[in-house]
Amino acid sequence: MRPSVLDPLFAGLTTLDGVGPKLAALFRTLLLPAGSDAALRIRDLLFHLPTGLVDRRRREEIVDAPDGALVTLSLRIDRHIEPERGAGAKPYRVYGHDETGEIALVYFRAQPQWMERLLPIGETMLVSGRVERFNGRPQMVHPDLVVALADADKVPLVEPIYPMTAGLSPKILRKSIAASLSHLPSLGEWIEPSVLSRQSFAPFENALRKAHEPEDGVDVDPRAAHRRRLAYDELLAGQLALAVSRRRIKKAKGHPLKGDGRITARVLAALPFQLTEAQNGAIAEILADMAEDDRMLRLLQGDVGAGKTVVALMAMATAAEASAQSALLAPTEILARQHYQGLAPLCEKAGLRIVLLTGRDNGKARAAKLSAMAEGEVDIVVGTHALFQEGVEYRDLGLVVVDEQHRFGVHQRLSLTRKGRSPDLLVMTATPIPRTLVLAAFGDMDVSRLHGKPAGRKPIATVAVPIERYGEIVERVGKAIADGGKVYWVCPLVEESEKSDLMAAEERHRQLSEIFGDIVGVVHGQMPGDEKDAAMAAFKEGRTRLIVATIVIEVGVDVPDATIIVIEHAERFGLAQLHQLRGRVGRGSKPSSCVLLYRSPLGEVAKARLAVMRETEDGFRIAEEDLKLRGEGDLLGTKQSGLPSFRLANLDIHGDLMEIARDDARLVMATDPELEGPRGEALRTLLYLFGRDDALRLLRAG
Repeated sequence: MRPSVLDPLFAGLTTLDGVGPKLAALFRTLLLPAGSDAALRIRDLLFHLPTGLVDRRRREEIVDAPDGALVTLSLRIDRHIEPERGAGAKPYRVYGHDETGEIALVYFRAQPQWMERLLPIGETMLVSGRVERFNGRPQMVHPDLVVALADADKVPLVEPIYPMTAGLSPKILRKSIAASLSHLPSLGEWIEPSVLSRQSFAPFENALRKAHEPEDGVDVDPRAAHRRRLAYDELLAGQLALAVSRRRIKKAKGHPLKGDGRITARVLAALPFQLTEAQNGAIAEILADMAEDDRMLRLLQGDVGAGKTVVALMAMATAAEASAQSALLAPTEILARQHYQGLAPLCEKAGLRIVLLTGRDNGKARAAKLSAMAEGEVDIVVGTHALFQEGVEYRDLGLVVVDEQHRFGVHQRLSLTRKGRSPDLLVMTATPIPRTLVLAAFGDMDVSRLHGKPAGRKPIATVAVPIERYGEIVERVGKAIADGGKVYWVCPLVEESEKSDLMAAEERHRQLSEIFGDIVGVVHGQMPGDEKDAAMAAFKEGRTRLIVATIVIEVGVDVPDATIIVIEHAERFGLAQLHQLRGRVGRGSKPSSCVLLYRSPLGEVAKARLAVMRETEDGFRIAEEDLKLRGEGDLLGTKQSGLPSFRLANLDIHGDLMEIARDDARLVMATDPELEGPRGEALRTLLYLFGRDDALRLLRAG
């Protein structure tokens, strides 16, 4: 049950005076994610914070008003000059003066009667707006405040500026927020006292009120103490929810998986390379976790091509030594098949029994696989979500390995481990994620990082080239193919769209086929699964030498003899995506290249992105830069990625608070795991306030 103290904040927005269905629809667009079917609450409006400030307190005389500055003038209105009929776009001008000179107030498409009421001749008015010089004379276009001098004390001289949506006026938004603030209850304190005093945090309701009623520019700065307080509340709610999830998974005792080294030794002997220091370190951490009575909950972060799959294989081999089975879950069928094809030869040499199970399996073949799994005749099962459907049984599932974990959220983490006797969980991502985002999404997990690349991998030469040099790039691609190389050509869209000038994969495939013939393949997300597999197999086997693709090839696709990747419209991709795509080459021993084809002119952010790509191949540095350039909401595409999005916190600015919140949440779970003490009650309110009450259902479920 939601605490009754929160009822005023969870009332519908239409309970506010003046907010009817039409206005509520505009607020929904502004406040909730597209496609959300959540109820629109007063809380949602209060969590919409200002990003700037209009300060009209700067009184100036006309002669001293700086060009472009927002100022407030006291003017006596002299005359109105209407544009002549048929004068087209000529503006309506009103002239006023003070002791230092004259200024024109300029309005476009103005109604004369309305203007005469707004600025009566002979009256002294306070007028606020930006002053600019036109032909050397001062003017103010569409002043944002006009009021009689006698009424000056009735209007706010300082007003917050909010993010807006089309059709909604700032005045209506501010009025609705003011009405919402009157519903703000006094809530019990959920922040630990030492954090409160160290960070100089005011009570929650005071902080929220100050955020909406700024008195100075510093009050809208996200670094201000009251804004940091609100950010911390949101981060604490998220970390507490993750801590509850972690405790729930850990509470179901695992069983120790201790190996004797006989199978892992055979795996190492079968490898055509030596493990790196980073791989050996990660393996040691994972095997130590697996040997414990508590369940393992570990995230393995590796850069593109850092060799995570081998680390996972060593963990699965150790599980087999302890007579337990492992399941390797991939987000797509292409990746599941690729994992299977890569692991099968090593497993055969090491004496591990491996099977691939996907949604495409049916009939007798599927029944035979399921029977082998249930009887314990299989050590490793590779597949997609099909591994966890009803009717799929394991004799003794001891380890679950999840690839590309950012595609799966916390609830999926829980459901993955319900098969078997509380199996250990190892999740892997080849998308380097900034530390603060790791904590946001995986605060319930321990983290291993794989830095660097396996021995023998060559650096990838990266160049940014304008689209005007397309012909040169095609020529270079032709030479590479003639020398026995393979090439990826990536396009952002699948087919030509009237609304977009982006080159579609289908159209580029047609053009390149005219030049190179039938050695050009195509693969994109709208193709059926078997066609995609066939296209990738043809490329891998060398029947096609150039493959035109969309970002369906972004993660994990492995063709070691591909040496060039051309990314068209590189300016439209995020840094993390560009880095992932670049990682499709440089997987063999030959030198590789990445060509970033862009269309001019480049914006500042696009310029910065392409510069970072040229400077470094370190995915962890790239991830941190991406966070700075794009903000956490966009990174990895929050909605698709299972990463949380924040309303009050900005991880680029408030990242230092994340670790404090994580440590506090874990302390709470150690001292009051059921949230029953006085602070525990306040923390329950916090979870409800930020929509994290799923964690409370987990508590109730035990």
